[in-house]
Amino acid sequence: MDQTERQVPGAPLLDPADPAEWWARLRPWLLSLLGLALTAAIGISLRRLLQEVHYADVMSAVVATPAPNIAAALLATAFSYLALTRYDASALRYVGATVSGKTVLLTSFVAYALSNTVGLGPLSGGVVRMRLYSAAGVQPPQVARAIVFNAAAFGLGMLFFGALGLLWGAHDVARLLHLHGWALRLVAAAMLLVLLGFVWLCGRRSSIGIGSAWRIQLPPIELALRQLAISAIELAASALVLWLLLPPGPLPLPAFVAFYAIAITAGIISHIPGGIGVFETVMLLAAGNGIPRDAMLGALLLNRGIYYVLPLVVATGLLVVHELRSGIAAPVGRMAVRLSPTLLAALTLIAGIWLIVSGVTPFTDDARELLAALRVPLPLIEASHFIGSVAGLGLIIVARGILHRLDVAWWIASALAIVAAALALPKGIALHEAEFLLSLVVLLAISRRQFDRRSSFFAQHLEPEWVVALGGVVVACAWILFFAFKEVDYSNRLWWQFELDGQAPRSLRALTAVALLALAYGLWELLRPPAGELAETTPEEIERAAAIARDNPSSDACYALIGDKHLMFSPTGRSFLMFGKQGRSWVGLFGPCGDAKEFPDMVWRFMEMATDHGGRAAFYHVRPTALPLFLDCGLHPFKLGEHAHIELGDFDLKGALRANLRSGVNRARREGLRFEVIAADGVDAMLPALQAVSDAWLAEQRGGEKAFSVGRFDADYLRRFPVAAVFHGDRLIAFANLLTTDVREEAALDLMRYLPDAPPGTMDFLIVSTVLHLQAEGYRRFGLGMSPMAGMTEHRSAPKWQRIARLVFEHGDRFYNFRGLRSFKDKFAPVWEARFLAAPKGLATAFILADVTTLIGGAKSAQKT
Repeated sequence: MDQTERQVPGAPLLDPADPAEWWARLRPWLLSLLGLALTAAIGISLRRLLQEVHYADVMSAVVATPAPNIAAALLATAFSYLALTRYDASALRYVGATVSGKTVLLTSFVAYALSNTVGLGPLSGGVVRMRLYSAAGVQPPQVARAIVFNAAAFGLGMLFFGALGLLWGAHDVARLLHLHGWALRLVAAAMLLVLLGFVWLCGRRSSIGIGSAWRIQLPPIELALRQLAISAIELAASALVLWLLLPPGPLPLPAFVAFYAIAITAGIISHIPGGIGVFETVMLLAAGNGIPRDAMLGALLLNRGIYYVLPLVVATGLLVVHELRSGIAAPVGRMAVRLSPTLLAALTLIAGIWLIVSGVTPFTDDARELLAALRVPLPLIEASHFIGSVAGLGLIIVARGILHRLDVAWWIASALAIVAAALALPKGIALHEAEFLLSLVVLLAISRRQFDRRSSFFAQHLEPEWVVALGGVVVACAWILFFAFKEVDYSNRLWWQFELDGQAPRSLRALTAVALLALAYGLWELLRPPAGELAETTPEEIERAAAIARDNPSSDACYALIGDKHLMFSPTGRSFLMFGKQGRSWVGLFGPCGDAKEFPDMVWRFMEMATDHGGRAAFYHVRPTALPLFLDCGLHPFKLGEHAHIELGDFDLKGALRANLRSGVNRARREGLRFEVIAADGVDAMLPALQAVSDAWLAEQRGGEKAFSVGRFDADYLRRFPVAAVFHGDRLIAFANLLTTDVREEAALDLMRYLPDAPPGTMDFLIVSTVLHLQAEGYRRFGLGMSPMAGMTEHRSAPKWQRIARLVFEHGDRFYNFRGLRSFKDKFAPVWEARFLAAPKGLATAFILADVTTLIGGAKSAQKT
């Protein structure tokens, strides 16, 4: 039975005496409530600004926008996003990565379309860049540095753009803000001086920092100047989009440019997705008495649709086109296709919000006349309005399941979108709404195969951010309702008015239903019983894992058989994931093993299980090829060191490269050493001799048994595998157990132990003899294990983590023989491959590393959560 299926319902998840556990559970709620409070403050500010503005006037301003202006705004949008691609090109040049222009164009456009519109958590541009650039061959640390470069370049570009606008329009801005123009010019001059100082540093130095370990690489001066020019062009193009949508008025262009920069900056600082509300508030203040506020608000609504939502739809369409193309063999193409659920989740979220907003706003006079002319039954109008709003709530809730590739979420989203699209016509001849929903249905249908997680929708817990965001949407829609019907005299009679012109009662009933259902769902999420306790790993589960491990090409799966880790099986039983729990850290080892098609679902389930228990999830000892599994979940890669393996097909003892090994093997044979592989069924008889060698080795090392990512001397564990042994005469002096599978693709060493008086070169003889034996058996690779902290980038602009790790590797021999271990393995001329920790960013990484160290040090994985 699955680990999660054996949990005891209702068991407590939190230790009342542990403040850290309480804080871990409460922190997301507190941060989300802070964001909700900020949203409420914005709503109050907008209410005051729009006291004299009427909904009908805003819609009239939208309709009155000239078609040529909209076409020009579309062109400016395209030019702005094209300029944004140069950010990525500059960032890749800065980190020294070479990527094709086509890949840069696709990655940048998708990343910015997603982050501009949604912009937080897993729905961010950083996830897109990490996935696609890693697939293009860029190392994850380089991608991380490129992402940081992008953020810094945008900030400096905003500083440059804002300084120019403020310097140019100081007089007009000062008049609107009731300040002195000279004071604003001084601020602009100071901003430009900061930029000039930065450019000067780029020309004089290659890096800045403290000491040799904490340094930041500066871009060459030509790259810095180029990036400032790109930023100015891109921001000017995005500002032009809104400027083209504004009606002619007395707001001067210089003042508009300055306020636009302020509005963008305020939106970013607020951390509200897309800066919604913050950007609009600043621009409405900028309009002052020059541009009518209904016209400004109409232009801002059009700007949201053209610059934000439309690129997201186009980006999703691009990825779907990739999916439709047959024979996608390029790694970037495959990774691009895997990103389509992320963008579809964003579109599903937007569709849900659109439906609820549509439900609380009146339809147009033209729609009313058409409904009356067609004699659409009033019950159908009422029902479509009500059901459409409830469907919108359903789409918002199901968007998380779309993000997590749930099969059931795909079905629910498709059904809700089809129903809402069909009801859009009797609802109020909402043609654009129907077009958007049908587009979503088509995109979902084409991307059907991406939603392969067979899971119960109600088994998923919504994160605090989703629950609070749901509440924020309901509150915002209530604000919109009272704005749209501000002249209505609210009374109890409204609830029972059913007539074609009774739009306020209709919207009020729809919003009440949405609010009650959202409240009920939120309370159910908060109050439903916790997942329970993790049970002990049973011998039956270990046997199930053993059967899967035997058919696995990698020897990694064999570590599940030690018995010191929890096991989580897939619903089909064809795959499993091993993990340990220490403190609040849930650490998966390697990743899923078994059927590769089930891996994404297992990673998501593990992440969700850790979150449900108030924990932080991570994966230790991850191979580079497996990183995309964890990047999808919002984890970040941190290099741990390098793993050594020998390609057995090319191994021999001839030539100068392995002259020392050859002479060592010959010397061992002259001294009477004998190599033998003891089959698994013969290990039991050798256990007393193996125990004696192991005990002597442990006494010499003055340490105890390790755990988690390394084996231990356990009789049941050793009986499962063959053992490579070295005898001196009839006396056993060294051994190593061999992790092998029936596939004969990869084998590895685990325990390596020898007597203190074993002749020098015994372990070299053991390893070389093992390699030759496995080569004769038909294996392709032989793993020698990892060298911690090895292979870290030596470049001065390397990430801080790698610089620290490099210092530990070079100067930490008093704690661990880092360099000696690397040198020992290096003499076998192995292939070195990076290994990573996939973990959340920030301080959580340090806590996870500390907990992993405790697990490896021999602490038993916590069996109760």
